[in-house]
Amino acid sequence: MVSLETPVCDFGLPAIDFSLPGVDGKNWSLQQCKGRKGLLVMFICNHCPYVKAIRERIVRDVRELKTLGINSVAIMSNDTVNYPDDSFENMKRIAREWDLDFPYLFDESQAIAKAYGAVCTPDFFGYNADLKLQYRGRLDASRKETAAPDVRRDLYEGMKQVALSGKGPADQIPSMGCSIKWKEA
Repeated sequence: MVSLETPVCDFGLPAIDFSLPGVDGKNWSLQQCKGRKGLLVMFICNHCPYVKAIRERIVRDVRELKTLGINSVAIMSNDTVNYPDDSFENMKRIAREWDLDFPYLFDESQAIAKAYGAVCTPDFFGYNADLKLQYRGRLDASRKETAAPDVRRDLYEGMKQVALSGKGPADQIPSMGCSIKWKEA
């Protein structure tokens, strides 16, 4: 398992459109996912210990961001042949178990992860109302273990700032996680 950090936020980079199947049986596009104040695009998977350590916090923060006009979408791009825990059927199960109330989409071709430049799970891309990148940082200080309950909520605070001002924080701490499991060429 390779552990990677995300690159520094490339402020203003436009969000990339997609049309991907969701665990709810619908196909979802960027515009269908967008909230009135912005969109949080998360690259996650089912098996990653970094994602498992923060799943409850992801669900909490996404629900709170929605009240601020920021919608969220999660995309799973891992190779499911070599990582069957991340299969579409398991994505459906995880969505039920984790009580995900946002689209959880399958990027089987991995084209969307490549287009976004996603490098790890979790990898967060926070966009403003104009779908310009404003946040590319971590959720909080958690790693493979959940951080203390009172740690700063980096992602939530950053996206709250985006909702209120359209701009993300100048200082962001990279997310860290397992590498995206790319298919062999």
